[in-house]
Amino acid sequence: MRLKQLIEQPCGLKFMIDNLDTHSGYSRRLLLDTEMPKDKAIIEDNYKILKKFYNVVNVKENQNQINTLQFKLCNLKEIQGTINHLKSKYVLNDIELFEVKHLALLSIDIQQIINKLGLNDYVFIPNLEEVVKILDPDGMKIASFYIYDSYSEKLSELRRKMKAKEEFDEAVFNEMTAIEDEIRAKLSMQLSGYADELEVAQKSLAFIDLNLSKAYQMIKYDLCFPTISNDGATEYEGLFNPEVKDALEQRERTFQPVDIAFWNKPTLITGANMGGKTVVLKTLTLCQYLFQFGFGIPATKAKIDLKDEIYFCIGDEQSIEKGLSSFAAEMKNIDAVIKASRRGGKILALIDEPARTTNPKEGTALVSALVKVLEVENVSLVMTTHYDIEPTDSRRLKVKGFENGAMNYELVEVKDGEVPHEALNIAESLGIDNEWIEKARGILIMANSTQLNISNSIGLDLKWSNTTTLGKEKGRKA
Repeated sequence: MRLKQLIEQPCGLKFMIDNLDTHSGYSRRLLLDTEMPKDKAIIEDNYKILKKFYNVVNVKENQNQINTLQFKLCNLKEIQGTINHLKSKYVLNDIELFEVKHLALLSIDIQQIINKLGLNDYVFIPNLEEVVKILDPDGMKIASFYIYDSYSEKLSELRRKMKAKEEFDEAVFNEMTAIEDEIRAKLSMQLSGYADELEVAQKSLAFIDLNLSKAYQMIKYDLCFPTISNDGATEYEGLFNPEVKDALEQRERTFQPVDIAFWNKPTLITGANMGGKTVVLKTLTLCQYLFQFGFGIPATKAKIDLKDEIYFCIGDEQSIEKGLSSFAAEMKNIDAVIKASRRGGKILALIDEPARTTNPKEGTALVSALVKVLEVENVSLVMTTHYDIEPTDSRRLKVKGFENGAMNYELVEVKDGEVPHEALNIAESLGIDNEWIEKARGILIMANSTQLNISNSIGLDLKWSNTTTLGKEKGRKA
């Protein structure tokens, strides 16, 4: 799947792409059209190159060269149509010949800067000196194109003749035009042999732009380089969501980072409303995509397992276009995860509060069954839930919750699946109407008291029943 097909997922990926300061629109389009890498060697190589760029931009003495490089990258334009014409042996017009000359000159200039910065071993830019010689016979090194007199003595003579005439001479003009067309055809034929090199150069310059932008983004948001997991585990320390953090800082609030680890054993997260569970799932989704596409990771430390497919099922997924209710749309999305798990391949499934819109009894049954179905070797499942589901061989985490008048978003491991009961405390901290909260608290106390009385009554009935049965048994024996 290409990045442009993933960018609208509500995990913060669009925020990261929008805040990637590329200098060429072509670079951004190339990035968005990139297929998600699934090969470990490719991802390792991408991070190796990014680390080199990151080290270069962090050296103060390199700043002037980098500024020049970024300025020149602003002139990078996509000319794929022109390159395709060369490959097809079409005769280029003057604009297309200018585009080729401009790209060749730009490539040579940028190659010189790359060499000075010590990046030449990390980015390959083909040598396009011959292309420049073909399109710049006078050696002016100016990024413009014209059918120069140097291409033909006959053309030069006719131009002088035309200039000397007081009136327009159609015969001379037609002869000049024919010669110019012959020159364009000859130039196009000469350049067709460099079509592949031009295409590589174009992509290489965009690659430089993207890596510079990624390196500066890492500095701006304090991102880290991940290590690639070799044991199937994914581990984060100091995990944060840049978009949420940025929004909080604008309101003079702070984001509390969290630590989390998971593998091919289901990980269930419970916690109070407003406990940050959904943000954790969004951030895990974001980080997996950033990792696969070779970006810095929003954490102080990260070890990430490579995945073939990523599924993020969140919240109200009502589909008006397909005529599906929230529950129906959610079930369809989760069903896609189950089907994918049976096809094989390594899957990361991040599911937020499944079956939340149905009744608690059926919801609990559905969620309990879902965990058992996805408890397979090739699936890493991280799921949030409010349901007290049946015991499974899953790892259970809980948001610490409300402490000393504030939320603590730290994730701690728990032994059972008991869900928290902190809604009233949180509502109270938000300044919600006191009468409403107190009446709810009273109803809750009465409900708990009734439940306790019922439990005690059942206990007494069982005790009486057991005693009576035992007496009868003794009587029969007597």
